[in-house]
Amino acid sequence: MPHDHDHDHSHDAANGSSSRRRLTIALLLTAGYLVAEVVGGLLTNSLALLADAGHMLTDVASLALALFAVWLAARPAPPEKTFGYYRAEILAALVNGAALLAACGWIIFEAIRRFREPAEVLGPGMFGVACGGLVVNLIAMKVLHGSHEHNLNVRGAWLHVIADTLGSVAAIVGAILVWWKNWYWADPAASVAIAFLVLFSAWRLTAQATSVLMESVPEGLDIEAIRGAIANTPGVANQHDLHVWSITTGRVCLSVHVTSEPNLPRGEMLRRLRPMLLDKFGISHTTIQVEPQDYDDCGSNCD
Repeated sequence: MPHDHDHDHSHDAANGSSSRRRLTIALLLTAGYLVAEVVGGLLTNSLALLADAGHMLTDVASLALALFAVWLAARPAPPEKTFGYYRAEILAALVNGAALLAACGWIIFEAIRRFREPAEVLGPGMFGVACGGLVVNLIAMKVLHGSHEHNLNVRGAWLHVIADTLGSVAAIVGAILVWWKNWYWADPAASVAIAFLVLFSAWRLTAQATSVLMESVPEGLDIEAIRGAIANTPGVANQHDLHVWSITTGRVCLSVHVTSEPNLPRGEMLRRLRPMLLDKFGISHTTIQVEPQDYDDCGSNCD
């Protein structure tokens, strides 16, 4: 079966090294401030701080998991794993999304209890700790910026930090209202705001990871447009079994069977299809089976 595979290992190695460095810095920053936020939440009796600390704990876990996944994905593939460990990053992203959803449930449950029975909160201490958390999250967000655009696993960690940054802002607003107005309900209100911010990012991350695992057509690609482009390529008489999926973020694969016109060499068919798929759709990892018109390997199962 004639085929073509293209894979830039040096590019992957560079991306993996950058991702590891960024994730390590973000992990150290987040873990370092986690202790301060837990202590501050307990001392000030602030649910918003404890909620943010709980989310920061999931940040630490997600960053550690993401770092492990990057290391695992860079390992040489054993013979029985022909695609290596690239899917480890997607699995890590899925676990991160599930952890975020669980954190949302706990925050909302505790906030409802606080609404019913408002607890006294030390506003000044809450404000100071929340401001410190905001600074740490902004630094971590800056560190992860860039890699998150090319790697779903790093994007999961980045979304954790983004949600935590917005959570720190909500905690600061709640602290100001508690401090100046003695509005103790502002503390659980800030917690609910944090929960909904987390929920949005968690749902999108989980959906993206699930889509990759289900081998759906990657976002930004139109399967019908690809089908049409193949059909309009000179020399293609017919096509079937077209599949487009991604192994991990940014690694799109395509396989297709095409029927060639009479007397057209198979090599020429590949030379026409491969550049077209790369130029129009950015797909470089292709497996193309070229068949003569009298060849039938699927009977009625062809699409």
